[in-house]
Amino acid sequence: MKETPEVAALYSGVAKVLDTLCPNGRRVGDCKHGVYLFYDYDREPIYVGRTREKLRTRIRRHLTNQRTDAVAMSVLDPFEVADIELWPFWDMPASQAEVDDILRRAEYTVYQRALEQSAFKVILNEAEIPATDLIPLPPSVKASILGGEARKQREHPDVRLARRARTIANLARVISERKVKVGIRRTLWAQARRLDRLAEKRLKEFNGR
Repeated sequence: MKETPEVAALYSGVAKVLDTLCPNGRRVGDCKHGVYLFYDYDREPIYVGRTREKLRTRIRRHLTNQRTDAVAMSVLDPFEVADIELWPFWDMPASQAEVDDILRRAEYTVYQRALEQSAFKVILNEAEIPATDLIPLPPSVKASILGGEARKQREHPDVRLARRARTIANLARVISERKVKVGIRRTLWAQARRLDRLAEKRLKEFNGR
């Protein structure tokens, strides 16, 4: 079955981001270990994660199918993700325990950076990111999923308001139908704040006219 133009643009854009070259000449998506951060169309950091199964595999799972809890439970809307920043860890120790420790600390370091950048001081992650020591990070790669006219259409505030409202409704339904952890409720609150900010900004634009 052929994808809609919107879906096809998302898939193509994600592939382009993951093929971005690092300073060492290798494609960032081919790195087995790393941390990533998603941004929305307001340049607001919205989701942090880590992987040890290739950045390409993990990012695709988030943004091009329904196989992650974040997407399946309406915590994260792939079409709200405008930019991706990735920190690839190319040289890692042989010990899996050491690898896991480095990735945990790297994820927490990125999480703290995201909180500092966030206008709301909250990220959409439904699971707690355990506090640990901060560590120096490798150079990051940051790229946009869409460009040109496709980005202009996707970032239109009325389109984003509709998608965000639908995400909140779906997330609230999940909460009403299941026994969920407090992190899911925190995400609902964060999504509601993002919707309120966007709706207020849009209203002011019309009042200003």
